[in-house]
Parts: sequence; structure tokens; C-alpha cells
Amino acid sequence: MTEAATEAATERHQATVGPDVYRRLMGAFPTGVAVVTTLSGGIPYGFTCTSLCSVALDPPMLLVCVSDRGRTAGPIADSGRFAVNLLHHRARSAARLFAAEERERFARVRWAPAGVDGLPMLTDDALAFAACRVTHTVPAGDHRVIFGAVTEVRFTAPGAGASTAPPGDDTAIRPAAHPAPPPSPLLYGFRRFTAWPEATDD
Repeated sequence: MTEAATEAATERHQATVGPDVYRRLMGAFPTGVAVVTTLSGGIPYGFTCTSLCSVALDPPMLLVCVSDRGRTAGPIADSGRFAVNLLHHRARSAARLFAAEERERFARVRWAPAGVDGLPMLTDDALAFAACRVTHTVPAGDHRVIFGAVTEVRFTAPGAGASTAPPGDDTAIRPAAHPAPPPSPLLYGFRRFTAWPEATDD
């Protein structure tokens, strides 16, 4: 098959996969849920994200996929910084809030500036928090893939506040002698939020 014929066949296959079919496909791949936040001009921005992936361990790097139609892509580009709030299973309302067309999102959740850059951390809803510096961005259809170098990590636990560690330093995140059981991560799949089976107190 010639290169032109291969490209034509690819285009025909692409044309048969519409948005609804593609959503069904990705809905069958459950994943964790995060709220990606940033701060630009003193204003917080954020959105619910399930397109998050670890990229490298050394140096620590991750990526998030951001819609060009959303209100957060521009502020991330302007500030060059963003944060990833990994949600726990009791944070379903926050996940729905930041996925909706709601402009006053941060007025309806508890948050605080965290880290050197004061990026928004969802204090009641985050299982873990990572501050990132944008390294580069790749356009991808109606989204952009934003790569971030992880500059700070915080873990939270019930009644224990937040513990902080820079990349490569595990000393600040060692558990207490008798820690409270941490909440389980929030998951999304088959177009609904859920939790690990053992997390049944919700």
C-alpha cells in the first residue's frame, strides 16, 4: 500500500470514530481524578482532569492535557506554573464542581496557596498535591499537552495536616507511628465517579 493510500485509509477510519464513541472507549479505562489549578494575576483557575500521566522519575516530570476551550489553559501558559490536586474518594462534589461550567468554583471549596509559588491547594479534597513548572507544551487536536517539572509534593492525611518534600527527599513524608488510615483515591470510569471497594464510608 502506498503512503497516500495509507493516509487515505487512516482518514476513513478516523471519520468513523465520533466523539461519543471515543468517550465510551476512554470511559472503559478507569483512572484517578485530579483538579489542576494555577494562579494568574492573583486569580485562581482550575479544572477537573483525568488526563494526567507520569512522564519521568529523574527528574520528576508529569503531563496534563488541557482543553483549548477551557479557562485554565491560558493562565497556565501565562504563569508557567500549575498544581495537581489528586482527589480522595470523599471529594466527588469538588470533582463535579470543577468539571462544570461554574465560574465561582473557588468560592465553593476550601483552598489555600501552597508552596513557593502559592498555587491553589484544595485543602479539604486533595489526597496529594504537586506543584509543577511548565517545561514545554505540545498542541494536540482541541487540547494541549502540558509537561511539568515537579518542584514540590505534599501529602495529606486525616488529622495530620500536610507533609512536604522536595523531589528526591523522602524524609518529610514518612508516616507517623500510628497514622490514621488515609482516604482512598477518587476514580472515574464508565462516566461516573467511584472509589476503591474498601472505601465504603462515603
